[in-house]
Amino acid sequence: MSRLAVKTFKPDTRLVSRVVPAQNVEERRNGARPVYLIMHYTGMSSAEKAIGWLACAESKVSCHYVIDEKGAIAQLVPERLRAWHAGVSFWKGETDINSLSIGIEIQNPGHSGGLGGGYPDFPSAQIKAVIALSRDIIRRRKLWPQNILAHSDVAIGRKIDPGEKFPWARLAREGVGHWVRPSPVRSEDDGLANGARGEMVGEAQRILAGYGYNVVISGEIDSETSKAIGAFQLHFRSRRADGRLDRSTLCTMQRLVAALPRA
Repeated sequence: MSRLAVKTFKPDTRLVSRVVPAQNVEERRNGARPVYLIMHYTGMSSAEKAIGWLACAESKVSCHYVIDEKGAIAQLVPERLRAWHAGVSFWKGETDINSLSIGIEIQNPGHSGGLGGGYPDFPSAQIKAVIALSRDIIRRRKLWPQNILAHSDVAIGRKIDPGEKFPWARLAREGVGHWVRPSPVRSEDDGLANGARGEMVGEAQRILAGYGYNVVISGEIDSETSKAIGAFQLHFRSRRADGRLDRSTLCTMQRLVAALPRA
């Protein structure tokens, strides 16, 4: 695929307040259409800096939308085109997630020093804009709830955004994404770590792989399984995202799959 020169374009939704054409843009591979919506945080100090970086050629990244702290929405790439937001990624056997998705960057400086380092809450006005834009995209693109994903879901172990503070439950209540109330965490349940084997491990791997995560069903927790568990926890059981397989995590997995929408 070759990079396109996009000078300007008409926004895909009236919710957009301005258009800032990005340079790293391509046609979607093999005529693919977007079936996933990927949530990111910018990891930068301001929305203006994020937009400037995501729009310039030297960054080697781009996205479709950026939402600032006050809820203003900028569009950088037309939805019909491929933005460079997911990077090395995997979901349901697909590795070119950029060709299959729309990327939303949400302004937030992100974690300081990695997961557990703390980061700011997402302002209510910003989340309202995330919900409004997502609902608009979901309606127009007819996306399934389970196809609304975190960057950390499709890039396990490599990315942790939008992180444990992102309000997936609130989004789900507004019709954005698939989510269930997580099973309570028991303080005495430390969970299973690398090297653990057994039926519980195999079941968790089957659920994770079936849902879309990059997991091999071996019956043993390896580093990739641990990363996938941690990614699942960030999205669906964020109270403790340690990559260990505890009963709360497995129960949440089971309930999530049981509640999947049926065609």
